[in-house]
Amino acid sequence: HVQLVESGGGLVQPGGSLRLVCVATGFTFSRYAMRWYRQAPGKERELVASISSYGGNTNYAHSVSGRFTISREDAKNTTYLQMNSLRPEDTAVYYCNAGRLWDDYWGQGTRVTVSS
Repeated sequence: HVQLVESGGGLVQPGGSLRLVCVATGFTFSRYAMRWYRQAPGKERELVASISSYGGNTNYAHSVSGRFTISREDAKNTTYLQMNSLRPEDTAVYYCNAGRLWDDYWGQGTRVTVSS
C-alpha cells in the first residue's frame, strides 16, 4: 500500500522557518525522484523543489531558490523541505510527490501559513 504522509506545517511569522517532512511507504523509495509542490488559495499547484533518485541533483522554483532546501534520507524513506526566510506569499498547502517512469504518488498535503 503506497502512502506519503507529510507533516511539519503550521503557522509561522514572516522571516521564520519550518521543516516539512514526508515519510513514504509501499515502494522502493530510493529509486524515486521526490518533489514538493504547493497550492495557494485560488492558484494552480506549482512545483517548489525536486531531488533526484539517490539525491544527486536538486532543483528549485525561482521564487524559493536560496531560501528552501530539499533533501532526502533513503534509509528512513523520508524527504524534507527546509523552509527559511518565509514570506506571506509562501502560504499554501504543500504536497509531497514521488515519481518514477509511469508511477506518480501524492501525499495529502500539509498547510503552511505565513502571517504576523
